[in-house]
Amino acid sequence: MNAPAVPTSKVTAADWKYPLKPFNRNGTFAVDTSPAHSLYWEEYGNPDGEPVMFLHGGPGGASAPAYARFFDPARYRVILFDQRGCGKSTPTVASHGPQVALANNTTAHLVADIRKLRDEVGIKGKMHVFGGSWGSTLSLAYAIAHPETVETLILRGIFIGSKKELDYMYQGNAATYHTDPYAITAPGAYLMYPEAWKKFVEFIPVAQRGAMQKAYKEIFDMQPSTPAERDRQLEAAVRWSVWEGAISNLIPDMNDAGKFNDAAFAVCFAQIESHFFANDLFMAKDHLLNNVPKIAHIPTHIVHGRFDQVCPMAQADKLAAAFRAAGTEPASFVRTTAGHSMMDLENYRALVAVMDNLPRMKAP
Repeated sequence: MNAPAVPTSKVTAADWKYPLKPFNRNGTFAVDTSPAHSLYWEEYGNPDGEPVMFLHGGPGGASAPAYARFFDPARYRVILFDQRGCGKSTPTVASHGPQVALANNTTAHLVADIRKLRDEVGIKGKMHVFGGSWGSTLSLAYAIAHPETVETLILRGIFIGSKKELDYMYQGNAATYHTDPYAITAPGAYLMYPEAWKKFVEFIPVAQRGAMQKAYKEIFDMQPSTPAERDRQLEAAVRWSVWEGAISNLIPDMNDAGKFNDAAFAVCFAQIESHFFANDLFMAKDHLLNNVPKIAHIPTHIVHGRFDQVCPMAQADKLAAAFRAAGTEPASFVRTTAGHSMMDLENYRALVAVMDNLPRMKAP
């Protein structure tokens, strides 16, 4: 008798509408000195098509060729790139360490990089800006800084990044976990993913669990002097990374953490995220929401999973409310029966539908 199939919420091979194709061209170019940050990018689809700037999540999540499959390759010219410190951009946290890779690595630097990348790849007019999770944050920050270059915003898994929202993901019931791991002492993703939460919490000593993000960052900031300290630092990065990976899908595969369990990925992902989160995303409080009037004229499409435990639905509602307060409804606001990941099937379908049905851009 065959074992029952393991259920999944993720896109399967049969679900993809558009094929996985090789990039048209790729490149690396310098965006900074001291340290010498360089960005890696790839172009997919129609070289003469409507430009789409794809902003990956994390921060520190890097891009992957599969991300180009959300777009009709006959219509769109898709630019994927790795933000500072991760993926194939250099230097990375994994290759050069956090002291180098996190220097000059702030939201303002990433916004400036996008503007430079436009010039590097030859985008002359407006472009669609497509981002999910941290990519939605960066998309909004970029649009606020350079609204004249943005045709449309397509945002998934909205991340505003207040302390309450980060505590929902990283703090939960950690402070009292040792006395009652089943206690519901605060809202949090731990309620939905207790087996993954256990691994994330128990790595930190009880006395430090009142501030989980701080405790992890202290390990990331440590200068290891022994093999044991290096191993502990790496394990901390993997625990941080695997926790987010586990809660990103509506139906997680607890036996296969995928890229989140890869040491090189985890080091970049965890340390860059912790760096940004400890610094309030390098933005003034409510910067994104307060500046929505600057971008209210840009058609903005929002896709958000009802069961998103990385970025709870309230963040999408806040953004939609900010557009309404500025006198404009979002162009669309789709609440899917999905979790956080863009690879959850219902999120994938909603995003492809948005892109397939956008009004055609006029030639620059």
